[in-house]
Amino acid sequence: MRVLGKGKTAEAIKEVYPEAELFDDADKDIYDINSDQLTIVSPGIPPRNYLVENTKNKISDYDLFLQPSTFNLQPFTIWISGTNGKTTTTSMIYHLLKDKGALYGGNIGIPLAKLTKKLQTSTLPLQPLILETSSFTLHYTNKVKPNIYILLPISEDHISWHGSFEEYRDSKLKPLTMMEKGDIAIVPYKYRNIKSDATLYYYKDTSDIAEQFSIDIDKISFKEPFLQDAVLALATQKLFTNNLDYNNINKFLQDPHKLEEFYDNDKNLWIDDSKATNIDATINALRTYKDKKINLILGGDDKGANLDPLFEEFKLYEIELYLIGKNTNKLSKLSKLYSINSKECYSMKNAVDEIRKSLNTVNSTVSILSPAAASLDQYRSYMHRGEEFKRFVNLHYN
Repeated sequence: MRVLGKGKTAEAIKEVYPEAELFDDADKDIYDINSDQLTIVSPGIPPRNYLVENTKNKISDYDLFLQPSTFNLQPFTIWISGTNGKTTTTSMIYHLLKDKGALYGGNIGIPLAKLTKKLQTSTLPLQPLILETSSFTLHYTNKVKPNIYILLPISEDHISWHGSFEEYRDSKLKPLTMMEKGDIAIVPYKYRNIKSDATLYYYKDTSDIAEQFSIDIDKISFKEPFLQDAVLALATQKLFTNNLDYNNINKFLQDPHKLEEFYDNDKNLWIDDSKATNIDATINALRTYKDKKINLILGGDDKGANLDPLFEEFKLYEIELYLIGKNTNKLSKLSKLYSINSKECYSMKNAVDEIRKSLNTVNSTVSILSPAAASLDQYRSYMHRGEEFKRFVNLHYN
């Protein structure tokens, strides 16, 4: 067995299969491109990579570990995908089903290889395995499918990896074409014409999901965009247990860096939305604060996305942009093109300092880090970026 990649997924596979050989781009000279050996492709490696293009027998870690022969009792799998809200929806579903012995992981941070160690010795019937599933993994998965598939709305993201929005979208829709009679999927209405043997529920918005599953939105304490995540989690709970636990969903604690509100010592409102790594997430954040003047810290690695829809959205707000990261110059040109006020700050500290100069005692202003870009151009992760943002905001008072 071979594994392409030497990161978290690959290392976890090697723990289960010590004989597996790991390869990356540094190993081109010793990699046998004529081999028929089973090769697991780590999700971070794009399809146009030399090793991927020259591998015959490719599968994903899902294909490897979710085969029925792997388990004493086959787990009940719930996959969650889409562009924004995957992590929150996955975490909420786990929160509602953990008393059923649920395990969760995948793209959320726990490799599937580590989860299957626990499942192989399980004696729980119908044990739910809840997986946040990336488009990268779905691209390479061709043998297995979920029992329940929760698909959040799809918008442009990861274009530099997939090559086009169409390929990104099709990867997200792929499980529907592989699902069987008895499987269930909840899918945005725009994909109602896709062919699938599964039972499909289509939704236009949060209220539509709630109506189809008889969920009382007034009993849920979250507001959008997290309200939709909560309703999808409750719908999943109902499909699995035929119950709705409003009290439990309202106990769910949101992770940091997702529309996380905090105030500085002068009672100015700041928002850490560092998890917003694409334009759709940033648009959702802005709509939450549409009645306020917005100072927006924007920028990073935009992964080749078309940013024009984001700037079209900016025209609807009283907004000032503070540009950081590797696409600062690109954002500055778009700001001029769309006549949006902006400042080239390049770094987070500069952006926070510039915003602070503009703040006054008017409480209708909100300052948001919602970058519409990945963080790795300047930070270890979106979490590191969010922590640095909060540190710079509070640095003024220390």
